[in-house]
Amino acid sequence: MAAAKHKWWYNLATGKVEQGRQSSMRSRVGPYDTEQEAREALELAAQRTEYWDEQEERERKEDDFWGDEN
Repeated sequence: MAAAKHKWWYNLATGKVEQGRQSSMRSRVGPYDTEQEAREALELAAQRTEYWDEQEERERKEDDFWGDEN
């Protein structure tokens, strides 16, 4: 993928932003279109996790309401 060299990643091991695939995929999150988006990777991940947790809790409550035992 030629465009990958222009994308940005957040390196979980170093806490730094990298352009292009500089480190192992085990250590990076992305790709992102901009450096700023990569810098905000952990914040975005936390927001998404919070949203998914809230969705899951709503679904659980709905299942409890309707008596779903799964």
